[in-house]
Amino acid sequence: MTVRKPKLFYGYVIVAASFVIMAVASGGFNTFGVFFGPMLEEFGWSRALTSGAFSVALVLSGLLGLVTGRLTDRFGPRLVLTGCGLLLGLAFFLMSQVSSSWQLYLYYGVIAGIGMSGHFVPLLSTVARWFDKRLGAMSGIVLAGVGTGVTLMPMLANWGITDYGWRRAFMVFGLVGVVYVIAAQLLHRDPHSRGLLPFGQTQRQQARHLDMHGLSFREALRTRQLWMLFGAIFCLGFCFHVVMVHIVIYATGLGIPAAGAVRILSFLGMANIVGRILMGHIGDRIGHRQVLLMSISLLFGSLVGLQFARELWMLYLFGAVFGYAYAGTFVPTSPLIAEFFGLKNHGVLFGVIDAAFLLGGTAGPVLVGYTYDVTGSYRTGLLILAVVSLVGVVLAILLKSVQIRPNSTPAAS
Repeated sequence: MTVRKPKLFYGYVIVAASFVIMAVASGGFNTFGVFFGPMLEEFGWSRALTSGAFSVALVLSGLLGLVTGRLTDRFGPRLVLTGCGLLLGLAFFLMSQVSSSWQLYLYYGVIAGIGMSGHFVPLLSTVARWFDKRLGAMSGIVLAGVGTGVTLMPMLANWGITDYGWRRAFMVFGLVGVVYVIAAQLLHRDPHSRGLLPFGQTQRQQARHLDMHGLSFREALRTRQLWMLFGAIFCLGFCFHVVMVHIVIYATGLGIPAAGAVRILSFLGMANIVGRILMGHIGDRIGHRQVLLMSISLLFGSLVGLQFARELWMLYLFGAVFGYAYAGTFVPTSPLIAEFFGLKNHGVLFGVIDAAFLLGGTAGPVLVGYTYDVTGSYRTGLLILAVVSLVGVVLAILLKSVQIRPNSTPAAS
């Protein structure tokens, strides 16, 4: 097959479309903490009950990430993301009509959960197929969409809630699905579908031969490498989602005005953007395992500092450090999966790791919300965060000490 060399490599269009989808999906979904207070005020629900809907969505999206990853491996990302984008937009619109807790769990827990299963794994798995050289940098740019969304959409939600009420704000967020679906139409499974080679094809053939020699799904499941990475990302998901759900209401409980508390998420999001881009480049240079260890250690340090943060400037500093550390912890995962296990089953294996992130996020907000309901304080919850992040550091150290050479031919799928 003759491979043409276009002026603009289409892989960059894939990265741009993926960035947009990441921004609107992750940004919209993670505004739940901004809506948390107004819903509690109107309905009088407990914090554990309310945050439980967010946790159900994470469990469902994590489990279905395995399915969407497998579907992307076989059929490509466009169909998968179109369906999920429509469901996510519908979920936000239906949230404007909530009047009881079962509706909260159906609309946000189930429908939004299904919608959120379709972007993270398929997008990063698709980018991994388009790039070998610069894969860390391109993955970082795509993931910077999360930081962009987390920076902008909580402020948009707070403005909408303040001026028009939380129901109308949720209604406007239904437009997320429209943007999501339009961007999804630009996606293609791999460069061969457009008569192209992956960026850095020569290095890929000489150094890794990933498509030919990647591990099968069953072989990967039998490795310690996969499960240590699973554990480290579980700890990351636990800590990240606790912060996203509880930090605004925690700050207002310290007497900080709501507008100032919401800006903590903006500091987190801006640092997240910088961290994803920089740490992706750094990972390409020094190795993605080193970036994972550095970042999760910084995450632990930020959560230790949160134990003593009482002033607004201290919470802004926490948001910035935590956001940067979180970025550097998640950026290496897709390149590490490609490095350890190959691309043949990248989508479903990344689905396993994404499930770890979301299962951690399921446990975290409910557990910390429960400790508050029992004790009337976030002190115990903050201590749990620090301990969980320390476990993540230990697992990242162990991950560094294990080497796997994927030399077997994958089983047919």
